[in-house]
Amino acid sequence: MSQKIENIATEKHLNTENNPQANNMISCPTILAGMSHEMRTHMNAIVAFSFLMGREGCDETERMEFSNQILSSCEQIIGLFDNFLDSAIIETGNSKAELKVCKLNNILDDLLNEFREDLSKGSNKDVVLVAENSIADDVEVNIDSNRVFRVIRNLFQNSLKNTKSGYIKVGYYFRDDNLTFYVIDSGQGYFKCKEFLHSEDLNESLTKYNDTCSAVNITLAKNLIQLLEGSVWIECNGLTGSAIYFTIPVKISKTGISINEYLNSMIAI
Repeated sequence: MSQKIENIATEKHLNTENNPQANNMISCPTILAGMSHEMRTHMNAIVAFSFLMGREGCDETERMEFSNQILSSCEQIIGLFDNFLDSAIIETGNSKAELKVCKLNNILDDLLNEFREDLSKGSNKDVVLVAENSIADDVEVNIDSNRVFRVIRNLFQNSLKNTKSGYIKVGYYFRDDNLTFYVIDSGQGYFKCKEFLHSEDLNESLTKYNDTCSAVNITLAKNLIQLLEGSVWIECNGLTGSAIYFTIPVKISKTGISINEYLNSMIAI
């Protein structure tokens, strides 16, 4: 993995020389230091919980809890490095959109099932997932669904991190050959998300908000949206909740779009 990071850093350095405005996440020392700290923290947790699982007198309930904590730490480490490396690869210019035909009326079903599982875990039980869909007919479009899902997943994880109770709303609508997705929450992360979304200097932003995971998540989301030739913006939801929208152009494969008369209806999952 270290060799892969080194190779990406070399390519990024060459690209930055030719483009002074290029994103500098791969060469941001605060990001790298933060990732090192996050990795050490989670590795220490894995070692500690592994030790507790093996101690004499540990019952089955405790073992299950420790096992879940170990799995969570592993997922955090993998997710952090995946987001960092994928964002760095995009910044080198070695990625392109991969379009495929998708049905709009159920495009988020699998992703919402995944989010439902996340919310069923202990610390997230006070958060309600709300799904919104304004597409009534069986419309088909060409879209890079894998990358779109990656953006939504990152935005959802950020909302989940900042929302201890309340709701997270995920939805989308189609208008003027553009597909707009949004993730809205009632949490506390608006100002931090806004900082990272509009940051031109990650070192400075991380000095203000010491949250490496959120910085990497949002940076990857921005890079993916740019790759898809889309746009992204953030609004405040209530006092401190965040509402992040992103729009991408799509090509219709099957016409006959009808807007659901219950455009603003909500489904709690």
